[in-house]
Amino acid sequence: MKHLFSVAILPLILGGCASTYPSEVTASRDPSDVSVEVVPSHHHNPVAGYQHRDPVDPKPWRKLNDDAASEGSDAS
Repeated sequence: MKHLFSVAILPLILGGCASTYPSEVTASRDPSDVSVEVVPSHHHNPVAGYQHRDPVDPKPWRKLNDDAASEGSDAS
């Protein structure tokens, strides 16, 4: 039991010792500068291309398989 506990806690201790503080995060431009160009954003409707489709009964799989095989034989 002690062996399992030490195996589980060892990576946490070593990971804590090896970590460094992240570098300071700052803006690339001064926010108070009024001459900075602002890139306009555009709204895109997420459901613009939606088409309602009703469920249909399954088609015979043998015919669909034969049709797919005949289409693929022309390409190869």
